[in-house]
Amino acid sequence: MKGDMYIARAADKDILKIGENGGAVTSLLKFALESKMADAVVAVKAREGNRYDGIPVLITEPEKVIETAGSLHCSSPNIARFLTEYLDGASSSKLAIVVKPCDARAIVELAKRTQINLDNLLLIGLNCTGTLPSAKAKIMMKEIFEVDPADVAGEDIEDNVLTITLKDGSEKKEDLAKLEEQGYGRRENCRRCEINIPVMADIACGKWGTTNKETTFIEICSDKGSQFAQAAIDGGCITIEQPSAASIDDRNKKDKAAIESAKQWQEKDFSRLEKMSSEEKFSYWFTQFHQCIKCYGCRDACPICYCKDCFLEADRGYIPPGEIPPDVMFPMVRIAHVMDSCVNCGQCEDVCTMDIPISLLVFLLSKKVGDIFKYEPGMDVTKLPPLRTTTDKELTLSGVDIDFEP
Repeated sequence: MKGDMYIARAADKDILKIGENGGAVTSLLKFALESKMADAVVAVKAREGNRYDGIPVLITEPEKVIETAGSLHCSSPNIARFLTEYLDGASSSKLAIVVKPCDARAIVELAKRTQINLDNLLLIGLNCTGTLPSAKAKIMMKEIFEVDPADVAGEDIEDNVLTITLKDGSEKKEDLAKLEEQGYGRRENCRRCEINIPVMADIACGKWGTTNKETTFIEICSDKGSQFAQAAIDGGCITIEQPSAASIDDRNKKDKAAIESAKQWQEKDFSRLEKMSSEEKFSYWFTQFHQCIKCYGCRDACPICYCKDCFLEADRGYIPPGEIPPDVMFPMVRIAHVMDSCVNCGQCEDVCTMDIPISLLVFLLSKKVGDIFKYEPGMDVTKLPPLRTTTDKELTLSGVDIDFEP
């Protein structure tokens, strides 16, 4: 049932050999297809063996699920966008989909906008304390770890240490905080993120709370997740045991430590802006926005930007035909559109050709809006975004006399 926790591992010996942390997630995905509880699986796979180029894949054959086993820390595919653009928001097929917390949160927000059918999705969440930008990761491997990026077989972040495993089985370690002070390490939005365990998914899986690398800690987060997990256990897909109190405590401590680290990064990122006067802030951001070349990359990458007909396109009557939006208007309109539901995925900044720190501003505004309205995007599908709801009291005060249901 919801809230149950397990220490699990794959029953399949082949998956045990290849999968990380006991291969429980890979086994669950394979079982979803074999049991017909899902028509297809969405997971991430390295493109042609390149760990720095992970892509979402749709799998319908159970034996091919094993090809997606293992984590790709140097890749951040846009799962929510993939789901809406290529899979019609799961409107007609049942999908088991592997998600990081930001992926799951984006899916939840899109479901509120009727862009995704959550009833057809089984969200299998993975704990995440951040991913590494692929281009910088390659440079880091060469300059800091002094290895050929192609020789890296795995990465792991634990207790503020980044460990890489080479193909010969050897390991190299570096202090994560030191790396990030040097401009390497995790993506900037990941450093600020406080959501490490995907409790908004149906099942949350991770290594925190396990005593070795051969098992996965699983938390059941929904009734749907409970039904699926029980079927997998009854079907012999995974073997389980109950976590000890010490395991649960260890998991909680690691989560709290990661949250505290995120808050420290937030304080560091925001302190410089907070010291500025209003005029200095406007000058800083307008200078950033004037660099915008209107490539529309941030809009096209953002999972929350779902409008089929964008207000900023020339054919909407607001922008004259053949022209582009003024420098400041484009980012400001887009930020106003998404700031109440930003899930801090960082996709906008990843694709920005001018390196505008757009995710920093959206995160800051989203946090302020959330504090005012007591709203955290993507955490609860029953709570609508604050700027898309109106209370009876607000309508009365405004003098509007209509019936409204959010």
